[in-house]
Amino acid sequence: MLGPVPTAPKSIEEYRAIIGDEALEEILDLARDLRGARVLHLNATAFGGGVAEILATLVPLMNDVGLQAHWQVITGADEFFQVTKAMHNSLQGMYIQWTPEMHDIWLRYNTLNADLFDEDWDFVVIHDPQPAGILAKITERLGHRPAGKWTWRCHIDLTDAQPDLWDFLRPYIEQYDAAIFTLEEYVKEELHVPHIAIVPPSIDPLSPKNADLPEGVAKRILERYGIDTGRPFICQVSRFDPWKDPLGVIDVYRLVKQQIPEVQLAMIASMASDDPEGWSYYERTARRAGEDFDIHLLSNINGVGNVEVNAFQREAAVVIQKSVREGFGLVVSEALWKGRPVVAGNVGGIPLQIIYGKTGYLVNTVPECADRVLYLMRNPKVADRMGRAGREYVRKHFLSTRNLRDYLALFRTIAKSAPVRV
Repeated sequence: MLGPVPTAPKSIEEYRAIIGDEALEEILDLARDLRGARVLHLNATAFGGGVAEILATLVPLMNDVGLQAHWQVITGADEFFQVTKAMHNSLQGMYIQWTPEMHDIWLRYNTLNADLFDEDWDFVVIHDPQPAGILAKITERLGHRPAGKWTWRCHIDLTDAQPDLWDFLRPYIEQYDAAIFTLEEYVKEELHVPHIAIVPPSIDPLSPKNADLPEGVAKRILERYGIDTGRPFICQVSRFDPWKDPLGVIDVYRLVKQQIPEVQLAMIASMASDDPEGWSYYERTARRAGEDFDIHLLSNINGVGNVEVNAFQREAAVVIQKSVREGFGLVVSEALWKGRPVVAGNVGGIPLQIIYGKTGYLVNTVPECADRVLYLMRNPKVADRMGRAGREYVRKHFLSTRNLRDYLALFRTIAKSAPVRV
């Protein structure tokens, strides 16, 4: 058996006041014909990163509207996660020298996890490249395709995927009934899957990470982590990895500090179990920070959890997301939901969330990023106006209820289609 992940119950009715009656009734109507359907979401890790956060809300909401939804994680050793991290980077455009040994490791662990797959489901959603070969390996083991409709959910940007790796992975993906992508631009032309769905990620407005905090709580949390609440700070919440450009964030901060000496920087990460590269980039970031005591590098290792992230995003003068490659970047919507403007890299799914000059700014370079941060810090009324506009934009487009609606619509569509022949 694969590793089950427990989730806390959630009620769709609690979202009615946020999304309105019409949107909620649409969800209930879509779910009516799916009542009792058994659904499995399978991914690589139960914590750290956007996928785990999405599933922690999506799965219980599916259960609340009448489906029987479960979340499980695959098993793997360091050698597997080293390979899948390289795979993730390669699919997002970094050149990796792929070897037969790396391919063998990926296949071996997909076979191992396929052998642990011991139940039938009406719908199976496999998230990202790590377990993408499981469907093929189950089919090989059984001698026929397993029960249910299978969907591959790609959370990363495949625009510049390394061709040899994509050619290796594509035949496994093409055995699925459907594939979900964040943006139309991420869908490779040569990919042949019966159903393609475009479903941007989402945030849960009622989770501890995004819910309103009682007055004074946020400032007390910041003080606990060494932030001087009498001085402004800028903040980035992201894993320490090359695509989030943590070194560039420090360079931005130093340019801003030349003009606003009292500014502080908070960089917050969740160190995930499937990201062995994270510690290496944390160390590189710490070396770039040096002995500047106004730079705060924090993570779940320091006890920074969802409530703490909430406080940092809510109290920041400006939130940065200086990604150089980004599948979507949930932290952008998180900050906008809290009424803060965001200055972010003009890449991937970020432009889907930021309306330039209305909810934040899209930038391409360190000096450009520093310039926009300085402008917002010097014009707090503009920053607050952008934050209010950003919250409303997220309410309409990027909440977990919309994500639930999109999944229900896809399930209804593929339930009526003939199975994929392999």
